[in-house]
Amino acid sequence: MTPAPSQGRIHVGLIFGGASGEHAVSIRSAATVAAALRAEANAARYALSCFYIDQRGRWWGPELADQVLAQGTPANATQLAPGTERSGFQGFPDAALAVQVWFPVLHGPNGEDGTIQGLFALMQVPFVGSGVLGSAVGMDKLAMKAAFAASGLPQVPYAAVSAAEVQSDAEAVLDRLEAQLSYPCFVKPANLGSSVGISKARDRPSLLEGLRDAADLDPRVVVEQGVTARELECAVRGGGPRPFSASVLGEIRFDADWYDYETKYSDGRSRTLIPAPVPEAVAERARSMAVQACEALNASGLARVDFFYAEGEAGSKAEGEAGSETAGGGLWLNEINTLPGFTSLSMYPMLWQATGVDLDTLVDELIQAALEWPSPADPAPARFKGVSP
Repeated sequence: MTPAPSQGRIHVGLIFGGASGEHAVSIRSAATVAAALRAEANAARYALSCFYIDQRGRWWGPELADQVLAQGTPANATQLAPGTERSGFQGFPDAALAVQVWFPVLHGPNGEDGTIQGLFALMQVPFVGSGVLGSAVGMDKLAMKAAFAASGLPQVPYAAVSAAEVQSDAEAVLDRLEAQLSYPCFVKPANLGSSVGISKARDRPSLLEGLRDAADLDPRVVVEQGVTARELECAVRGGGPRPFSASVLGEIRFDADWYDYETKYSDGRSRTLIPAPVPEAVAERARSMAVQACEALNASGLARVDFFYAEGEAGSKAEGEAGSETAGGGLWLNEINTLPGFTSLSMYPMLWQATGVDLDTLVDELIQAALEWPSPADPAPARFKGVSP
């Protein structure tokens, strides 16, 4: 049901789903955010309307969106029967044009890559999260790594590969990669998240298989040197009118060879340690690097920044080959996620909870920060767009 604006609350549009491989994760994230916005304190401030983008990219209004959130799974054929046969955005459903601030909970292509952010910008309606540039650069792992490199931030060695290269002369690609990197290495589609399409290559045949699989999903592929390291994560919020702030660190430990999609989203396959048991010097360095990573990409609003950490002398030696040495071991940026997950297993809300910011407060502050951004319609840059409660 569409909220009544006459009640004086700010009308928030929560949009989720999307035409990406992370559609199901988006539904789970959106359910968490919706529950926080419907909690007592936030319900007094915000009138929430939910909007669903199906797996063909079609937009649906609150009636179907609320059904999908309640069932926790993508809409079925019966629920989508009234829809047009044409895929993609066909126009706004009822209530969308009344939204005063958008809260996108979309993962992967068409959601966190700058496309929907551009639509919101054209509408001149504020939205939670990074703008077009920060979203697009953060989504494409090769562009992201180039931005990190330009800012002097340490990363593990990597190489860029195009799908056209794999198709035309795979053997030459393999020769080049084996000259640049050593096994094991990781093959990743440049524009997918949540570990979708990523594989670990231990030899030439598995590298070729991983390249072909990744090239089927994305024309741009990144191959990273594998390192023996722990996986750390840091949550960031702020940017624009607000200073950046970084959370305590968390660590992911998992019951698998590496942190793949199944391990990431299956109960009992991974566990988190918050705060991460690392020396304080490492934690401070990681928090500083997390903010620098956001600045390098022009990311804002919210982000989760992931790291590799190798302890002791081996880590320091390895990092010395690829970046700056950090007291207590090697620390490398892995990646940034500009629309991190909000599921019950997601690190972003858990890290802020451990830092002293509960979920209800977190979503409130993210919305308030979005409302403070300069309006593209305002002639004076110093003016900020806001909505009077």
